[in-house]
Amino acid sequence: MKRRYSWPLWTVLGIVVLLVAVHIALPYVVRNYLNDKLADMGEYRGQITDVELALWRGAYKINGLNIVKADSKVPVPFVNIPVIDLAVSWHALWYDHAVVAEVAFIGPQLNFVDGGNKQASQTGQGTDWRAQLNKLLPITVNEVRVVDGKISFNNFTSTPKVKIEADKVNASLFNLTNVVDTAGNRDARFEGKALLLGNAPLESTATFDPFSNFEDFDFKLRATNIQLTQMNDFAAAYGKFDFKAGNGDIVIEAQANNGQLTGYVKPLLKDVDIFNWQQDVENQNKGFFRSVWEAVVGASETVLKNQSKNQFATRVDLSGSVHKQDISAFQAFLQILRNAFVQAFNTRYDSSKTAP
Repeated sequence: MKRRYSWPLWTVLGIVVLLVAVHIALPYVVRNYLNDKLADMGEYRGQITDVELALWRGAYKINGLNIVKADSKVPVPFVNIPVIDLAVSWHALWYDHAVVAEVAFIGPQLNFVDGGNKQASQTGQGTDWRAQLNKLLPITVNEVRVVDGKISFNNFTSTPKVKIEADKVNASLFNLTNVVDTAGNRDARFEGKALLLGNAPLESTATFDPFSNFEDFDFKLRATNIQLTQMNDFAAAYGKFDFKAGNGDIVIEAQANNGQLTGYVKPLLKDVDIFNWQQDVENQNKGFFRSVWEAVVGASETVLKNQSKNQFATRVDLSGSVHKQDISAFQAFLQILRNAFVQAFNTRYDSSKTAP
């Protein structure tokens, strides 16, 4: 009798030990596999700290993802994500009989850098990010959530240095599996909110075809109640002036149809004060020509603004193609948007109309 039950008992114990060993070893195997894949990302390289598996619920976590620009001295990583949580959507599995996943990026940070040249800049150019996402998440993703994220624009070589930051970024992307709706559209949807410069509410929406290489989309963004003095480093670096007082709103609308971009960037500035004789002329830290330029800027703003409402608006049109050599359509869009935003500060004094 003893011998009859000893073999099954030892078999069960062996299977249990094997499963425990696999459970312990598998996260290290997955981590090393992903790090090998992330080491080859074109102009960027990535690394993760560890992986946690929860096979019983069809989920796993990636901890400590860090992506930096290779062969560059950019002082901040391009992407830093403390936690990525991926789980199978039981709703889609039960109702649609489809194996898709929902992903949450917890506390992600995205850092863009304008360094004046390609080597010192960090825009994401030079890497196929869709392919990299497929390496990390080797399953069809239907929904992505961003929880308490942060996005920054930096220029470490300008005078003064520039840092514009949006924090408390919370966003969702839906229908990334590109399911056709009842109207025959194949649109994914994006919704996001954040705080710009710590206190200015920012909201954005977009619709796009996730399989069209960003050739067709509709994008809207609005930020309100921006304290202009918090933009002084940007204004001084790119427009050679700064603000003494005022607040403003920024509206961006952009559409692409078969890769052709249209839209506009529209800043609306209110209660603006740019030139102050005592602070600007008598201030020994500013040069004479800088003071003269700020006086011209301030005078032009006074002439062109709507005097009854004490506000000033401009509009910079967006146009061009997102089909550019050596960069993705999305990166081309960001490049056009960045140039238009800088142009809004540089040319509004001689090309703008008064606010209605």
